[in-house]
Amino acid sequence: MVARSAGRSPVWLVAVWGATRLLLLLFVLKVLVFPGPDVTSDVSVIYRDWYEVLRTGAFPSDDVTWQYPPAAAFAILSPALLPFLAYATAFFVLVCAVDAAVLALLWRAGRGSGRSPRGAWVWVAGVPLLGPTVYARYDLLVTAVAVAALLAAGRHPRVAGALAAVGALLKVWPALVLVGMGGRRPWVAAAVGGAGLAGLFAVTMPGAFAFLTFQRERGVEVESLGALVFHVARHFGWEGGVLLNYGSMEFLGPHVDTVSTVSMGLSAAAFGWLLLWRVRAARSPGPRSPRSRSPEPQPPESSESRPPESRPPGSRSSRSPSSRSRFAAHTAADAAFVAVLLFTVTSRVISPQYLVWLVGLAAVCRCFRASRMRVPVALVLAASLVTVLEFPFLFADVVASTPLGIALLAVRNGLLVAAALVGARALWRDTVRRGSAGGRPGASGPGISRAPSADSPATAG
Repeated sequence: MVARSAGRSPVWLVAVWGATRLLLLLFVLKVLVFPGPDVTSDVSVIYRDWYEVLRTGAFPSDDVTWQYPPAAAFAILSPALLPFLAYATAFFVLVCAVDAAVLALLWRAGRGSGRSPRGAWVWVAGVPLLGPTVYARYDLLVTAVAVAALLAAGRHPRVAGALAAVGALLKVWPALVLVGMGGRRPWVAAAVGGAGLAGLFAVTMPGAFAFLTFQRERGVEVESLGALVFHVARHFGWEGGVLLNYGSMEFLGPHVDTVSTVSMGLSAAAFGWLLLWRVRAARSPGPRSPRSRSPEPQPPESSESRPPESRPPGSRSSRSPSSRSRFAAHTAADAAFVAVLLFTVTSRVISPQYLVWLVGLAAVCRCFRASRMRVPVALVLAASLVTVLEFPFLFADVVASTPLGIALLAVRNGLLVAAALVGARALWRDTVRRGSAGGRPGASGPGISRAPSADSPATAG
C-alpha cells in the first residue's frame, strides 16, 4: 500500500526531479566537474556566436556547423528572455524550466482510467542518465514540443498537428509523431502550419534552408551504428581516420561513402516499413486491450439511442466502434517511439543528446497502461546509461577505437537496435490484425478482441 501511494503521490516525484536536476545544473554551471571533455562549450561558444548572427535577422549560413531547420532560431534566441543572466546561464535555466514543464504534462497525462504515473518516472529517471549533455543542447526543448503534441492528440488533434509542425521546423524528427495519429485534422494542421511558418522564415530571414546542404555532405559520425565497421577496421589496417567534420567527430577515408549510403538505404527501408504499417493498421480493427476478452454478443445499439454524453465527439450513427478506436492514444505514442527509434539506429549520426528524444517519447508511452512498449522503454533507459559512459566520460576511448570504446558503442547501439526491433514487432502485433482476409476491418481473427482500447482515441475523426 505504501509503494502504491508513493507511485501516485507527486511528492516523491518532485523531490527526485529536484535533486537530479540540481545536480545537472551544478555540472553545467561548472560548480561540479563532470569527467570527460567540457560539454557546455556548444552553448557558451557555438550557440552564443549563432545568437549574435540571428539577432541581425539572418541565419549563420556560412557556418557549416549550422545544420538545423529555421525554427531552431527560437531555441538559440531564447536566452534573451532572461537578459539579466549571462547567455549560457540563461540557456541552462530555461532548459531546466522546460524540463519541469514536461514533467507536469506527463504527471497530468498519467492520471485517470487507463493511465499510469510511470511515464513521469521514466522522464525523471531517464534525463539525468544522460549526464550534463542533456542540458547543454537544445534537444530537450524539441522533445518538449513532441511530448506536448502526442499528449494533445486525443482531445485536440489540430493542436497536435500544429505542434508537430513546429517541432519539425525545430529539428525535423518531431514530424514522426504524426505517424500514429488517425484522422485528417492533425495532418492538415501540420501541413498548413508548417508551410506557413517555413514560408515566413524563407521570406524574412536569408539562409533559412542552407542547413539542407550541410546535412547532405556529412560523413559517418563515430558513435553511429555504421561507425562500428570502421572502429573495427582500424585494427586491421584501414587507412582512414577520425576528424572534426561539420561540427562532430566523423570517420573520413575509404569506403565511408559506402557505409553512408547503406545507412541512408536502411533509413529508406525504415520509412517503407512505417508506411506499410500505417496502411495495414488503418485497415485493421482497433488495438487490443491488454486485459480484454471477446465480449458477449450484445444487441445492436444506434448512436442516436445513446445518451449524448456517451457518444464520441463528432460521432455519427454510421461510424463503427472499430473505426473510432483504430488509432488509440497509446498507439500514437507507441508508433512515434518506434519511428524515432528506427530512424535513430539507421542514421549516420547518433549524438548523445538524441537519446533524450527517445526518453521523452518513452515517457509518453508509459503514461498509458495499454502501451506495448515496456521492454523497448527499459532498453532505451539502459542505453542512456551506457551513453553517458561513452560520452563524455570515455569519449577519448571511442575516438581512439580502443577495445573499451568499441565495446561501449557495441553495447549502446545493440540496445537501441534491440529496442527498435522489439518495439516494431510489438507495434505490428498490437495494431495489425493477424489472419485478416484482405485486411477488411469487419472481420476478426482468432483470439483477437474487438473491444475498444481503454484509452482515448488519438483523434476524433
